[in-house]
Amino acid sequence: MSRVLIKGGRIVTAVDDYVGDILIENGKIEALGRELTADDAKVYDVNGLLVMPGGIDAHVHMETPMGNGVETCDTFESGTRSAAFGGTTTILDFAQQFKGDSPKAALERRLASAEPQCCIDYGFHSILTDVNDASLSELPDMVNKEGVSSFKLYMAYPDVLMVDDADIYKTMRKVGDHGGMVNLHAENGVIIQALIEEALAAGNTSPKYHQMTRPQLMEGEATHRVIRIAELAEVPVYIVHLSAKEALDAVVEARDRGIAAFAETCPHYLFLDSSEYERPGFDSAKYVMTPPLRDHDCQEALWRGLKFDDLQVVSTDHCPFCFNEKAHGILKSKQLGIDDFSKIPNGAPGVEFRLPLLFDGGVNDGRINLNRFVQVMATAPAKMFGLFPRKGTIAVGSDADLVLFDANETHTLSAASHHSNVDYSLFEGRKVTGKVKKVFLRGNLIVDGDEWLGHAGMGQYQKRSASGQVM
Repeated sequence: MSRVLIKGGRIVTAVDDYVGDILIENGKIEALGRELTADDAKVYDVNGLLVMPGGIDAHVHMETPMGNGVETCDTFESGTRSAAFGGTTTILDFAQQFKGDSPKAALERRLASAEPQCCIDYGFHSILTDVNDASLSELPDMVNKEGVSSFKLYMAYPDVLMVDDADIYKTMRKVGDHGGMVNLHAENGVIIQALIEEALAAGNTSPKYHQMTRPQLMEGEATHRVIRIAELAEVPVYIVHLSAKEALDAVVEARDRGIAAFAETCPHYLFLDSSEYERPGFDSAKYVMTPPLRDHDCQEALWRGLKFDDLQVVSTDHCPFCFNEKAHGILKSKQLGIDDFSKIPNGAPGVEFRLPLLFDGGVNDGRINLNRFVQVMATAPAKMFGLFPRKGTIAVGSDADLVLFDANETHTLSAASHHSNVDYSLFEGRKVTGKVKKVFLRGNLIVDGDEWLGHAGMGQYQKRSASGQVM
């Protein structure tokens, strides 16, 4: 590979902020300095641009089966290309074990699908839905040999994905000694199911009842409960897509007591609220994700949590279903639940808009500083999930995953210009200041303005070390 020299950019990491040059060789950062020269290097003069580590989105769902034939509409190829245009160079997706299945078999299936398609680097969390002696026995090898050090369990969706508290405890005990961490979808699924049945029995079928049957209290209760289980098991715990103030309060309380409790939130919880469910007709189905959007007070609490490190990561939970049936069929469309909110595929898109949204609404609006922005978008997920320092920073020896970003360019977010297969955006028409201009993956220029220079299959599987150990 020829050498690459990036000159004169404002280099920003979670701790640094300076103007300098970056020399790349064989896909890794070879040198940092000022006035660097390399006669045989391809030179990019990036004066006036921010140079940041490639983003790491630790929670996405590409071509994911949801049961009964329902599947997300982004393939590994379309989804990772969209991520790249948004400045993300590594994703962590999921390998879901089905009933009677093994975690290793689930990983093999996902690797076979991802390897020829992924345009950026990728790894997997393991989802466990059938916790038994056989599946538990595979988990140490998943950590030590397969590089999968995080395991997702659901406290919601009874009879489909949900496991009980004993299974959560057993999984924590099994993986904890090997550097594994359990990630929890924390909602009280049994109570929520009862609320759903009540709503449907009363004839309440519109999308807004998705939000009304998943109350904040039940997210807070489940979060508190699973943190206590992790405290008993003496292992770190990570709460995915935290949305409710009550859940954040449980995390803060635990951290104040010295418990290794971590959590992520998502852009839609930071910028949108429950008023979206008052849209006329079926349009509010676009905002049916789990947990649902919350009230404005929750937004303010989440921003405070990000600022003071009670929330460590911003991921997208990119789980896209088209709004219209025509694009990819009813089984990849929200229209599946037009007569019954409980059948609307749960999930929303967002992998391409994470960086510009957080930069505009976080940095430009003074909620977080530039170093903190890099921390929550790249460095913290790399550390949390065993990718650091290979990923998530700009340092000699790290992978040359870089985003060149214009802090002053204003543009409009729209489904008409994004690169995902999904046919709508949660943020349609929103103007933001701050735009991705170029993206390098291991020294290869894959995004140059609006031009795609990458290709399917160039992404590499990332075996990860311990999760939840370094922050």
